Amino acid sequence: MRITAWYSLRKFVYNNLHNDDYETWFSRSINYLLIILIIGNVIAVLLESVNDIYKAYQIYFDIFENLSIVIFSAEYLLRFWSVVEKDPFMPAWKARLKWITSGAAIIDLLAILPAYLNFLVHIDLRFLRILRLLRLLKLTRYFVSLQILLRVIEREKGSFQAVIFILLIMIVMSAAGVYVVESRAQPAVFSSIPASMWWAVVTLTTVGYGDVTPITPLGRFLGALITILGVGLAALPAGILANGLANELEQRKQKLELKFREMVINDKDIDLVTDQDKIEELRKHVGLTVEQTHDILLQLLREQKEQELKEEREQYCYCPHCGKKLPDN
Repeated sequence: MRITAWYSLRKFVYNNLHNDDYETWFSRSINYLLIILIIGNVIAVLLESVNDIYKAYQIYFDIFENLSIVIFSAEYLLRFWSVVEKDPFMPAWKARLKWITSGAAIIDLLAILPAYLNFLVHIDLRFLRILRLLRLLKLTRYFVSLQILLRVIEREKGSFQAVIFILLIMIVMSAAGVYVVESRAQPAVFSSIPASMWWAVVTLTTVGYGDVTPITPLGRFLGALITILGVGLAALPAGILANGLANELEQRKQKLELKFREMVINDKDIDLVTDQDKIEELRKHVGLTVEQTHDILLQLLREQKEQELKEEREQYCYCPHCGKKLPDN
């Protein structure tokens, strides 16, 4: 009896913390509480950077920080304990190991780790405040747009790695080139290839601070050429990201439309014309826009009409010339 209650409790915790398809007022309340707590931590970090405010309300900031650590720690432990319910056939240790190495679990750990490190090793308070801003990353779990962005970055990581590798090669070659042509004219500025990399970075990324510039004709020609190459190179990550986002949104749209179609078709009691309240409820549950839902309903009505005509034609005989129903013999 106790074992059954234990498993039921773990399942309950899993549904409310891990299961995205499980939605109740309690699970929504937990999500809203965590979102408010995360935003509150970020606001607290910003206000603590103002010394007058921090000194005046230090006790309240400390209480809020300790309370946040307790809640975030409890959340992390509960997620770690209940994640085995995701795949009951997988060994518990393997499921937990898989979870703690995931991106979401690492973000959760980074949200509480600085506070515990401060108990063991003395950390500069200003540095600790900045580390607490990592809790802002926890919002990726609760906002679909951030999840889509992270999914695109993960999917296109090979392309981003290639762009970064090309950028590193261009930085080294640009720094070496400007060092060769400018080191004699400006020995203090372009004293070595590593020192010239600052100019190469700001030029290739088209930032161009102007604090370091070539003065020889050959150096300026090289700078213009590198700037032109930098414009095209800087556009590559943006193009990869835009294309990845478009593909991800299209796939998500298709999945949502398919899910909506299945829910509407499987519900035999729903009428596509009159049951607008039920259709609106399904639309919100799936996450489709009104326009997408309207297009799907029109397609379903068209398919229903075609199916009815097909069944009617199979049942009766029609004149091949005028299309009128022939009388039964």
